[in-house]
Amino acid sequence: VQLVESGGGLVQAGGSLRLSCAASGFTFDEYHIGWFRQAPGKEPEGVACISINDGTTCYADSVKGRFTISSDNAKNTVYLQMTSLNPEDTALYTCAADEVPGHCLGPAGFGSWGQGTQVTVSS
Repeated sequence: VQLVESGGGLVQAGGSLRLSCAASGFTFDEYHIGWFRQAPGKEPEGVACISINDGTTCYADSVKGRFTISSDNAKNTVYLQMTSLNPEDTALYTCAADEVPGHCLGPAGFGSWGQGTQVTVSS
């Protein structure tokens, strides 16, 4: 299993970014893909998750209405569209995959992880 994130960067508050998670090495539509973030000194936080098979999604309350997770099954890629960004969204964003993750936003249930992409939101 290989997961490669891209799309992070520096953005001003109120701005938008789209993160990508390119997946390979497994049967894409049999998995759940989640996005997680971790800010310095804080615990990892589940942000959003999607079931590739049926498109079911879940979001953390902190990002509902601002972030959208989606998948392009032809490209084996999951996206995280982030809008109305604020400095509290600053973190390393990492995607993860698992066939049966249990809780959709629980990092412990995901067995395969990418390296992450940094998102920094300036005020």
